[in-house]
Amino acid sequence: MPSPFHLGLFLQGSSVQAWGQPWTGRIAETWMKPELFLDVARSLERACFDYILLEDSSYIGESFAGSRAIYLNNGISVPRQDPSVVASLMAGATRHIGIVPTLATFAYPPFLLARLVATLDQVSGGRAGWNMVTGSSDFAARNFGLEKLTEHDLRYDMADEYIDVVDQLWKSWDPDAVVADAETGMLVDHGRVHQIDFKGKYYSSRGPLNCGPAPQGRPVIAQAGGSPRGREFASRHADTIVASVVGATAMRAYRDDVRARMVRHGRDPDSCKVMFLVTPILAASMEDARAIQAERRAAEARQTDLKMAFLGKITNIDFTKLDLDAPIGELTTNGHQQLLDDFKKAAGNKTLRQAIVSFNHDGDGVELLGSPDDVAAQMGEVMQEVGGDGFLFSLPNLHRRTLAEIEDGLAPALQKRGLMRKAYAHAHFRDNLLEF
Repeated sequence: MPSPFHLGLFLQGSSVQAWGQPWTGRIAETWMKPELFLDVARSLERACFDYILLEDSSYIGESFAGSRAIYLNNGISVPRQDPSVVASLMAGATRHIGIVPTLATFAYPPFLLARLVATLDQVSGGRAGWNMVTGSSDFAARNFGLEKLTEHDLRYDMADEYIDVVDQLWKSWDPDAVVADAETGMLVDHGRVHQIDFKGKYYSSRGPLNCGPAPQGRPVIAQAGGSPRGREFASRHADTIVASVVGATAMRAYRDDVRARMVRHGRDPDSCKVMFLVTPILAASMEDARAIQAERRAAEARQTDLKMAFLGKITNIDFTKLDLDAPIGELTTNGHQQLLDDFKKAAGNKTLRQAIVSFNHDGDGVELLGSPDDVAAQMGEVMQEVGGDGFLFSLPNLHRRTLAEIEDGLAPALQKRGLMRKAYAHAHFRDNLLEF
Protein backbone atom coordinates (compact mmCIF):
# COMPACT_ATOMS: atom_id res chain seq x y z
CA MET A 1 0.00 0.00 0.00
CA PRO A 2 1.22 3.56 -0.68
CA SER A 3 2.18 5.72 2.27
CA PRO A 4 0.02 8.77 2.96
CA PHE A 5 1.69 12.16 3.27
CA HIS A 6 0.81 15.46 4.91
CA LEU A 7 -0.53 18.60 3.24
CA GLY A 8 -0.54 22.23 4.28
CA LEU A 9 -1.06 25.68 2.82
CA PHE A 10 1.52 28.45 2.87
CA LEU A 11 -0.97 31.31 2.98
CA GLN A 12 0.44 34.63 1.82
CA GLY A 13 -0.45 37.27 4.38
CA SER A 14 -2.21 39.62 1.99
CA SER A 15 -5.57 38.70 0.50
CA VAL A 16 -5.10 41.37 -2.17
CA GLN A 17 -1.90 39.79 -3.51
CA ALA A 18 -3.75 38.50 -6.58
CA TRP A 19 -6.05 41.48 -7.13
CA GLY A 20 -6.89 42.14 -10.75
CA GLN A 21 -6.23 38.55 -11.82
CA PRO A 22 -8.97 36.20 -13.06
CA TRP A 23 -11.42 34.87 -10.47
CA THR A 24 -10.29 37.23 -7.72
CA GLY A 25 -13.65 39.00 -7.78
CA ARG A 26 -14.01 41.91 -5.38
CA ILE A 27 -10.87 41.27 -3.30
CA ALA A 28 -9.70 44.86 -3.66
CA GLU A 29 -12.98 46.02 -2.11
CA THR A 30 -13.39 43.37 0.59
CA TRP A 31 -9.80 42.75 1.74
CA MET A 32 -10.40 44.14 5.24
CA LYS A 33 -12.89 41.37 6.03
CA PRO A 34 -11.72 37.79 6.64
CA GLU A 35 -14.35 35.92 4.61
CA LEU A 36 -11.90 34.63 1.99
CA PHE A 37 -9.46 33.37 4.62
CA LEU A 38 -12.30 31.74 6.55
CA ASP A 39 -13.45 30.04 3.36
CA VAL A 40 -9.85 28.87 2.86
CA ALA A 41 -9.77 27.35 6.33
CA ARG A 42 -13.17 25.62 6.04
CA SER A 43 -12.44 24.27 2.56
CA LEU A 44 -9.03 22.86 3.40
CA GLU A 45 -10.40 21.35 6.60
CA ARG A 46 -13.03 19.54 4.53
CA ALA A 47 -10.13 18.37 2.34
CA CYS A 48 -8.35 17.11 5.51
CA PHE A 49 -5.21 19.27 5.21
CA ASP A 50 -2.93 19.20 8.25
CA TYR A 51 -2.46 22.94 8.66
CA ILE A 52 -2.51 26.44 7.30
CA LEU A 53 0.61 28.55 7.84
CA LEU A 54 -0.06 32.29 7.78
CA GLU A 55 3.03 33.89 6.28
CA ASP A 56 3.76 37.47 7.39
CA SER A 57 6.08 40.46 7.41
CA SER A 58 5.77 43.66 9.43
CA TYR A 59 6.98 46.34 7.02
CA ILE A 60 6.33 47.81 3.58
CA GLY A 61 9.03 47.03 1.07
CA GLU A 62 11.32 49.79 -0.15
CA SER A 63 14.23 47.82 -1.60
CA PHE A 64 13.49 48.97 -5.15
CA ALA A 65 15.05 52.29 -6.08
CA GLY A 66 14.82 53.25 -2.40
CA SER A 67 11.06 53.74 -2.69
CA ARG A 68 7.84 52.17 -1.43
CA ALA A 69 6.00 53.16 -4.61
CA ILE A 70 6.18 49.90 -6.56
CA TYR A 71 5.14 47.89 -3.51
CA LEU A 72 2.15 50.06 -2.70
CA ASN A 73 1.05 50.64 -6.29
CA ASN A 74 1.04 46.91 -7.04
CA GLY A 75 0.00 45.51 -3.66
CA ILE A 76 3.22 43.54 -3.18
CA SER A 77 2.83 42.01 0.29
CA VAL A 78 0.74 44.98 1.40
CA PRO A 79 -1.66 45.68 3.03
CA ARG A 80 -1.15 43.01 5.67
CA GLN A 81 -3.15 42.41 8.81
CA ASP A 82 -1.89 40.97 12.07
CA PRO A 83 -1.72 37.18 11.62
CA SER A 84 -2.64 36.41 15.23
CA VAL A 85 -6.04 38.08 14.76
CA VAL A 86 -6.73 36.29 11.48
CA ALA A 87 -5.53 33.00 13.02
CA SER A 88 -7.99 33.39 15.89
CA LEU A 89 -10.88 33.93 13.47
CA MET A 90 -9.82 30.93 11.38
CA ALA A 91 -9.60 28.78 14.51
CA GLY A 92 -13.14 29.81 15.43
CA ALA A 93 -14.42 28.83 11.99
CA THR A 94 -12.91 25.31 12.07
CA ARG A 95 -12.67 22.25 14.33
CA HIS A 96 -9.78 20.10 13.14
CA ILE A 97 -7.17 21.84 10.97
CA GLY A 98 -3.99 23.30 12.50
CA ILE A 99 -3.59 27.09 12.45
CA VAL A 100 -0.01 28.45 12.41
CA PRO A 101 0.59 32.23 12.47
CA THR A 102 4.04 33.66 11.74
CA LEU A 103 5.46 35.59 14.71
CA ALA A 104 8.98 37.06 14.72
CA THR A 105 11.22 36.81 17.76
CA PHE A 106 12.48 40.40 17.46
CA ALA A 107 8.91 41.74 17.55
CA TYR A 108 7.55 39.86 20.57
CA PRO A 109 9.02 39.54 24.07
CA PRO A 110 9.06 35.82 24.95
CA PHE A 111 6.35 36.17 27.62
CA LEU A 112 3.98 37.90 25.20
CA LEU A 113 4.52 35.30 22.50
CA ALA A 114 4.18 32.34 24.88
CA ARG A 115 0.93 33.75 26.22
CA LEU A 116 -0.46 34.57 22.77
CA VAL A 117 0.25 31.13 21.29
CA ALA A 118 -0.94 29.29 24.41
CA THR A 119 -4.19 31.28 24.25
CA LEU A 120 -4.63 30.38 20.57
CA ASP A 121 -4.05 26.75 21.49
CA GLN A 122 -6.72 27.01 24.18
CA VAL A 123 -9.40 28.67 22.09
CA SER A 124 -8.76 26.28 19.17
CA GLY A 125 -8.91 23.15 21.31
CA GLY A 126 -5.26 22.23 20.81
CA ARG A 127 -4.75 23.19 17.16
CA ALA A 128 -2.29 26.08 17.39
CA GLY A 129 1.17 26.36 15.96
CA TRP A 130 3.82 29.03 15.74
CA ASN A 131 5.86 29.68 12.60
CA MET A 132 9.02 30.82 14.32
CA VAL A 133 11.03 33.41 12.35
CA THR A 134 13.93 35.60 13.46
CA GLY A 135 13.26 38.39 10.96
CA SER A 136 15.10 39.33 7.79
CA SER A 137 14.74 43.08 7.25
CA ASP A 138 16.22 46.15 8.86
CA PHE A 139 13.09 48.05 7.77
CA ALA A 140 11.01 45.78 9.98
CA ALA A 141 13.49 46.12 12.84
CA ARG A 142 13.22 49.92 12.70
CA ASN A 143 9.46 49.67 13.06
CA PHE A 144 10.11 48.20 16.50
CA GLY A 145 12.68 50.75 17.62
CA LEU A 146 15.78 48.79 16.60
CA GLU A 147 18.50 50.26 14.42
CA LYS A 148 18.94 47.02 12.49
CA LEU A 149 18.69 43.29 12.85
CA THR A 150 21.54 41.37 14.37
CA GLU A 151 23.79 39.27 12.13
CA HIS A 152 22.14 36.21 10.55
CA ASP A 153 23.74 33.40 12.54
CA LEU A 154 23.61 35.36 15.81
CA ARG A 155 19.85 35.69 15.33
CA TYR A 156 19.65 31.90 15.53
CA ASP A 157 21.87 31.82 18.63
CA MET A 158 19.44 34.23 20.25
CA ALA A 159 16.49 32.18 19.00
CA ASP A 160 17.84 29.04 20.70
CA GLU A 161 17.56 30.89 24.00
CA TYR A 162 14.22 32.45 23.04
CA ILE A 163 12.64 29.04 22.49
CA ASP A 164 14.11 27.83 25.77
CA VAL A 165 12.37 30.54 27.77
CA VAL A 166 9.11 30.13 25.81
CA ASP A 167 9.19 26.38 26.46
CA GLN A 168 9.70 26.97 30.17
CA LEU A 169 6.81 29.42 30.23
CA TRP A 170 4.54 26.89 28.52
CA LYS A 171 5.60 24.35 31.15
CA SER A 172 5.01 26.78 34.03
CA TRP A 173 1.51 25.33 34.38
CA ASP A 174 1.16 21.59 34.97
CA PRO A 175 -1.47 20.08 32.65
CA ASP A 176 -3.70 19.32 35.64
CA ALA A 177 -3.22 22.64 37.47
CA VAL A 178 -6.86 23.67 37.02
CA VAL A 179 -8.58 21.33 39.50
CA ALA A 180 -11.95 23.12 39.83
CA ASP A 181 -12.68 21.32 43.10
CA ALA A 182 -16.17 22.38 44.18
CA GLU A 183 -15.83 20.76 47.62
CA THR A 184 -12.73 22.72 48.62
CA GLY A 185 -13.54 25.77 46.53
CA MET A 186 -10.15 25.55 44.78
CA LEU A 187 -9.99 26.47 41.09
CA VAL A 188 -6.22 26.30 40.53
CA ASP A 189 -3.75 24.31 42.64
CA HIS A 190 -0.99 26.84 43.31
CA GLY A 191 1.53 24.03 43.77
CA ARG A 192 1.12 23.10 40.11
CA VAL A 193 1.98 26.58 38.77
CA HIS A 194 5.68 27.39 38.72
CA GLN A 195 7.81 30.53 38.60
CA ILE A 196 10.64 30.02 36.09
CA ASP A 197 13.05 32.89 36.94
CA PHE A 198 14.77 32.57 33.56
CA LYS A 199 17.91 34.69 33.14
CA GLY A 200 19.84 34.09 29.94
CA LYS A 201 22.37 35.96 27.84
CA TYR A 202 19.71 37.63 25.70
CA TYR A 203 16.35 37.15 27.45
CA SER A 204 14.86 36.92 30.89
CA SER A 205 11.42 36.24 32.30
CA ARG A 206 10.12 35.68 35.79
CA GLY A 207 6.94 33.77 34.91
CA PRO A 208 4.70 31.94 35.30
CA LEU A 209 2.21 32.52 32.51
CA ASN A 210 -1.16 33.73 33.74
CA CYS A 211 -3.29 32.22 30.95
CA GLY A 212 -3.27 28.62 32.09
CA PRO A 213 -1.86 25.55 30.32
CA ALA A 214 -1.93 24.99 26.57
CA PRO A 215 -3.90 21.86 25.60
CA GLN A 216 -0.95 20.54 23.57
CA GLY A 217 1.52 21.43 26.31
CA ARG A 218 3.92 22.70 23.67
CA PRO A 219 2.10 24.09 20.62
CA VAL A 220 3.50 22.94 17.28
CA ILE A 221 6.57 24.89 16.11
CA ALA A 222 7.15 25.41 12.39
CA GLN A 223 10.41 26.74 11.02
CA ALA A 224 11.98 27.33 7.60
CA GLY A 225 15.57 26.18 7.92
CA GLY A 226 17.38 26.83 4.66
CA SER A 227 20.92 27.98 5.48
CA PRO A 228 23.26 25.60 7.33
CA ARG A 229 22.62 27.49 10.60
CA GLY A 230 18.90 27.51 9.87
CA ARG A 231 18.86 23.76 9.28
CA GLU A 232 20.67 23.18 12.54
CA PHE A 233 18.14 25.31 14.37
CA ALA A 234 15.12 23.67 12.72
CA SER A 235 16.44 20.17 13.36
CA ARG A 236 16.80 21.01 17.06
CA HIS A 237 13.43 22.70 17.67
CA ALA A 238 10.88 22.33 14.86
CA ASP A 239 7.90 19.99 14.69
CA THR A 240 7.42 20.77 11.01
CA ILE A 241 9.90 22.34 8.59
CA VAL A 242 9.08 24.54 5.60
CA ALA A 243 11.52 23.59 2.84
CA SER A 244 12.08 25.43 -0.44
CA VAL A 245 14.14 23.01 -2.52
CA VAL A 246 14.11 22.46 -6.28
CA GLY A 247 13.95 18.93 -7.67
CA ALA A 248 13.22 15.56 -6.08
CA THR A 249 16.91 14.67 -5.72
CA ALA A 250 17.63 17.89 -3.81
CA MET A 251 14.46 17.43 -1.76
CA ARG A 252 15.59 13.99 -0.63
CA ALA A 253 19.07 15.30 0.19
CA TYR A 254 17.57 18.12 2.26
CA ARG A 255 15.30 15.77 4.19
CA ASP A 256 18.13 13.30 4.80
CA ASP A 257 20.32 16.15 6.07
CA VAL A 258 17.85 17.59 8.58
CA ARG A 259 16.84 14.12 9.79
CA ALA A 260 20.51 13.26 10.41
CA ARG A 261 20.86 16.50 12.37
CA MET A 262 17.81 15.55 14.45
CA VAL A 263 19.40 12.23 15.34
CA ARG A 264 22.54 14.06 16.48
CA HIS A 265 20.32 16.17 18.74
CA GLY A 266 18.83 13.04 20.26
CA ARG A 267 15.48 13.46 18.49
CA ASP A 268 13.36 10.91 16.67
CA PRO A 269 13.42 12.22 13.07
CA ASP A 270 9.89 10.94 12.51
CA SER A 271 8.71 13.48 15.11
CA CYS A 272 9.30 16.34 12.65
CA LYS A 273 7.57 16.59 9.29
CA VAL A 274 9.45 18.19 6.39
CA MET A 275 7.00 19.97 4.07
CA PHE A 276 8.17 20.97 0.60
CA LEU A 277 6.83 24.13 -1.06
CA VAL A 278 5.08 23.49 -4.37
CA THR A 279 2.76 25.41 -6.68
CA PRO A 280 0.44 22.92 -8.38
CA ILE A 281 -1.49 23.98 -11.47
CA LEU A 282 -4.83 22.19 -11.63
CA ALA A 283 -7.04 22.18 -14.72
CA ALA A 284 -9.44 19.95 -16.61
CA SER A 285 -6.61 18.41 -18.62
CA MET A 286 -2.85 18.45 -19.02
CA GLU A 287 -3.28 20.59 -22.14
CA ASP A 288 -5.25 23.20 -20.21
CA ALA A 289 -2.70 23.18 -17.37
CA ARG A 290 0.15 23.71 -19.84
CA ALA A 291 -1.70 26.68 -21.26
CA ILE A 292 -2.11 28.20 -17.79
CA GLN A 293 1.58 27.61 -17.10
CA ALA A 294 2.60 29.27 -20.38
CA GLU A 295 0.36 32.24 -19.66
CA ARG A 296 1.90 32.70 -16.20
CA ARG A 297 5.43 32.52 -17.56
CA ALA A 298 4.64 35.03 -20.26
CA ALA A 299 3.16 37.40 -17.67
CA GLU A 300 6.24 37.02 -15.46
CA ALA A 301 8.52 37.78 -18.40
CA ARG A 302 6.73 41.13 -18.70
CA GLN A 303 7.05 41.89 -15.00
CA THR A 304 10.79 42.19 -14.47
CA ASP A 305 10.45 45.20 -12.17
CA LEU A 306 7.83 43.48 -10.00
CA LYS A 307 9.93 40.35 -9.65
CA MET A 308 13.03 42.39 -8.76
CA ALA A 309 10.99 44.31 -6.21
CA PHE A 310 9.65 41.13 -4.61
CA LEU A 311 13.05 39.45 -4.50
CA GLY A 312 14.62 42.66 -3.22
CA LYS A 313 12.12 42.92 -0.37
CA ILE A 314 13.02 39.46 0.90
CA THR A 315 16.79 39.68 0.37
CA ASN A 316 17.26 43.38 1.27
CA ILE A 317 18.97 43.99 -2.08
CA ASP A 318 18.10 46.91 -4.36
CA PHE A 319 18.49 45.29 -7.77
CA THR A 320 17.98 48.64 -9.54
CA LYS A 321 21.57 49.46 -8.54
CA LEU A 322 22.88 46.54 -10.62
CA ASP A 323 23.40 46.29 -14.38
CA LEU A 324 20.48 44.35 -15.85
CA ASP A 325 22.58 43.13 -18.76
CA ALA A 326 25.57 41.87 -16.77
CA PRO A 327 26.00 38.71 -14.68
CA ILE A 328 24.80 39.21 -11.12
CA GLY A 329 28.24 38.65 -9.58
CA GLU A 330 28.71 38.26 -5.85
CA LEU A 331 25.69 39.15 -3.74
CA THR A 332 25.38 38.80 0.01
CA THR A 333 22.56 39.46 2.45
CA ASN A 334 21.72 39.57 6.13
CA GLY A 335 18.17 38.63 5.11
CA HIS A 336 16.89 35.38 3.61
CA GLN A 337 20.12 33.64 2.69
CA GLN A 338 18.54 30.49 1.26
CA LEU A 339 16.43 32.44 -1.24
CA LEU A 340 19.46 34.44 -2.38
CA ASP A 341 21.50 31.25 -2.70
CA ASP A 342 18.73 29.67 -4.78
CA PHE A 343 18.62 32.75 -7.01
CA LYS A 344 22.39 32.76 -7.52
CA LYS A 345 22.45 29.05 -8.36
CA ALA A 346 19.59 29.43 -10.82
CA ALA A 347 21.26 32.49 -12.37
CA GLY A 348 24.60 30.88 -13.10
CA ASN A 349 26.21 32.94 -15.87
CA LYS A 350 22.95 34.56 -16.94
CA THR A 351 22.55 38.30 -16.91
CA LEU A 352 20.46 39.79 -14.13
CA ARG A 353 17.64 40.44 -16.62
CA GLN A 354 17.65 36.81 -17.79
CA ALA A 355 17.93 35.48 -14.23
CA ILE A 356 15.04 37.57 -12.93
CA VAL A 357 12.74 36.54 -15.78
CA SER A 358 13.44 32.81 -15.33
CA PHE A 359 13.54 32.71 -11.52
CA ASN A 360 10.48 31.30 -9.79
CA HIS A 361 9.93 32.38 -6.18
CA ASP A 362 6.47 30.91 -5.62
CA GLY A 363 7.61 27.54 -4.34
CA ASP A 364 7.95 25.33 -7.41
CA GLY A 365 10.04 22.55 -5.90
CA VAL A 366 8.81 20.15 -8.57
CA GLU A 367 6.46 20.58 -11.49
CA LEU A 368 2.93 19.53 -10.58
CA LEU A 369 0.33 20.20 -13.24
CA GLY A 370 -2.56 18.64 -15.08
CA SER A 371 -5.90 17.22 -14.06
CA PRO A 372 -6.47 16.30 -10.39
CA ASP A 373 -5.63 12.68 -11.26
CA ASP A 374 -2.45 13.79 -13.04
CA VAL A 375 -1.29 15.91 -10.12
CA ALA A 376 -2.19 13.26 -7.53
CA ALA A 377 -0.10 10.71 -9.41
CA GLN A 378 2.82 13.14 -9.72
CA MET A 379 2.70 13.95 -6.00
CA GLY A 380 2.75 10.25 -5.13
CA GLU A 381 5.76 9.64 -7.36
CA VAL A 382 7.68 12.58 -5.88
CA MET A 383 6.99 11.54 -2.29
CA GLN A 384 8.06 7.99 -3.05
CA GLU A 385 11.36 9.28 -4.42
CA VAL A 386 11.90 11.83 -1.63
CA GLY A 387 10.82 9.57 1.23
CA GLY A 388 8.31 12.00 2.88
CA ASP A 389 6.83 13.90 4.59
CA GLY A 390 4.49 16.12 2.58
CA PHE A 391 3.80 19.26 0.58
CA LEU A 392 3.05 22.85 1.48
CA PHE A 393 1.06 24.56 -1.25
CA SER A 394 2.08 28.10 -2.20
CA LEU A 395 -0.69 29.55 -4.36
CA PRO A 396 0.06 32.98 -5.88
CA ASN A 397 -3.48 33.41 -7.23
CA LEU A 398 -5.61 32.09 -4.37
CA HIS A 399 -9.36 32.37 -4.85
CA ARG A 400 -12.49 30.31 -4.30
CA ARG A 401 -12.14 28.47 -7.61
CA THR A 402 -8.69 27.33 -6.47
CA LEU A 403 -10.23 25.99 -3.27
CA ALA A 404 -12.85 24.00 -5.20
CA GLU A 405 -10.16 22.50 -7.43
CA ILE A 406 -8.32 21.27 -4.32
CA GLU A 407 -11.28 20.23 -2.16
CA ASP A 408 -13.43 18.62 -4.84
CA GLY A 409 -10.74 17.56 -7.31
CA LEU A 410 -7.26 16.95 -5.95
CA ALA A 411 -8.09 15.77 -2.42
CA PRO A 412 -10.46 12.98 -3.57
CA ALA A 413 -7.89 11.89 -6.18
CA LEU A 414 -5.21 11.64 -3.48
CA GLN A 415 -7.54 9.86 -1.08
CA LYS A 416 -8.50 7.34 -3.76
CA ARG A 417 -4.81 6.45 -4.06
CA GLY A 418 -4.33 6.15 -0.30
CA LEU A 419 -2.00 9.16 -0.32
CA MET A 420 -4.05 11.40 1.98
CA ARG A 421 -6.23 10.97 5.04
CA LYS A 422 -10.01 10.90 4.64
CA ALA A 423 -10.72 12.06 8.19
CA TYR A 424 -8.83 13.50 11.15
CA ALA A 425 -7.97 10.84 13.72
CA HIS A 426 -7.10 13.17 16.61
CA ALA A 427 -8.28 16.33 18.29
CA HIS A 428 -4.83 17.92 18.58
CA PHE A 429 -2.70 19.30 15.76
CA ARG A 430 0.52 17.57 16.86
CA ASP A 431 -1.16 14.18 17.08
CA ASN A 432 -2.48 14.50 13.52
CA LEU A 433 1.05 15.36 12.34
CA LEU A 434 2.38 12.27 14.09
CA GLU A 435 -0.37 9.97 12.79
CA PHE A 436 1.85 8.84 9.90
